[in-house]
Amino acid sequence: MVAASPLLRAARDGLILAGLVFAGFLFFVVAPQAGTFGFDAFAYWSVDPAAPYGSTAGALGAFTYSPPIAWLFGWFKLVPFATFLVLWTGLQLGTAIWLGGRWALSVLAFPPVALEIYHGNIDLLIAAAIVLGFRWPAAWSFILLTKVTPGIGLVWFAVRREWRRLAVALGVTGAVVVVSLLLQPDVWRSWIEDSLLATAEGAPLNQFSLPIPLVVRLPLAAVLVAWGGLTDRAWTVPAAATLALPVLWPTGFAVLAALWPIAQRRPGLTDDATLGIRRAP
Repeated sequence: MVAASPLLRAARDGLILAGLVFAGFLFFVVAPQAGTFGFDAFAYWSVDPAAPYGSTAGALGAFTYSPPIAWLFGWFKLVPFATFLVLWTGLQLGTAIWLGGRWALSVLAFPPVALEIYHGNIDLLIAAAIVLGFRWPAAWSFILLTKVTPGIGLVWFAVRREWRRLAVALGVTGAVVVVSLLLQPDVWRSWIEDSLLATAEGAPLNQFSLPIPLVVRLPLAAVLVAWGGLTDRAWTVPAAATLALPVLWPTGFAVLAALWPIAQRRPGLTDDATLGIRRAP
């Protein structure tokens, strides 16, 4: 492996430093003034599993994930919001460090990751599920039951004819859906009508979301991950999942944090055998 030149190392270190400064500014300057720290986390804590879809997407307290996730997140109310926010932020921070490994600082310096931790969304958890999903496909259930469309990454298994892994991912998800549907059919109807279809176009919800409709992005994501599966390019999975997010918020690019463990190919987690990468003879 060729070592990076001093100029490239200096540029890399400068970008990491700039990213960390941005994160510090976000948490220590913006947060006290704006009062929006944990904006998305509040939606997870405050959700009512019996009627979770009353708010418009993008509004404070809006919950847009499937009924099984609403039921799971409904337990968060057992603790005060302040306690939950500390625990949730710790989970996100730990996930970012785990994804980065020895390059954890570079992940934390990636601006979408700082924004993600600030707002408290689930994109870092989706990144972790993608990484784990190469070895344990059931992890894809979390993606399919939350933001749904990033599940396009499963095309990786399909084009590689890894039918068992694909069946596990879809089978576990299907089993959860069936049980939940039998218990809460009205809530499922509400999710489809009031949440899923309402954001199906992936149109910008406000000035902070990128104006590229999902109907344009989803086919591109499918082509990208199919090409990646056929050519052993595992990085295309998180890239396609990001491209296929229902709405492209800046925080959504935190899904790309999955690129760090894929690039490192950590033994036992994302090694060559797990990713299906062919070694040169």
